[in-house]
Amino acid sequence: MNWTRFLLAIVLSGLATTFTDWLFMGVLFHNKYLATPEIWRLKPGQSETRGIVLSSLLGVLSCAAFLYLCVWAETPFAYSTMLRMAFLVCVAGAVPIIFSNIVWIKMHPLLGVSHSLGWLARFVVTALIGTRLLR
Repeated sequence: MNWTRFLLAIVLSGLATTFTDWLFMGVLFHNKYLATPEIWRLKPGQSETRGIVLSSLLGVLSCAAFLYLCVWAETPFAYSTMLRMAFLVCVAGAVPIIFSNIVWIKMHPLLGVSHSLGWLARFVVTALIGTRLLR
């Protein structure tokens, strides 16, 4: 494996997925976050910069973990295989955790839908970039 291309795939997917996160986890159904302000750590008007940076770093780590899983499992870097892997990783990991949170934490179900779609988008973007760079 070419480690330079691997690191480039991580950086590019990390950058690209900040936009999918912004769309699915920030913009889509934004008013539903305001329906339960008591569950969020910050009060309206407080700076969210620290949380955004930490979430972005976690997102880059998840892109790296997904790509490394594909390399470790010797997944063929074909678009159809990688997209299937993205779907399976999302359904096996992110979706159950998100919907468990919806069940036990007072969060609107549409936030679960948008966050699940956001994680799926993250893995799909990472799969596409990884396929292009790691073939």
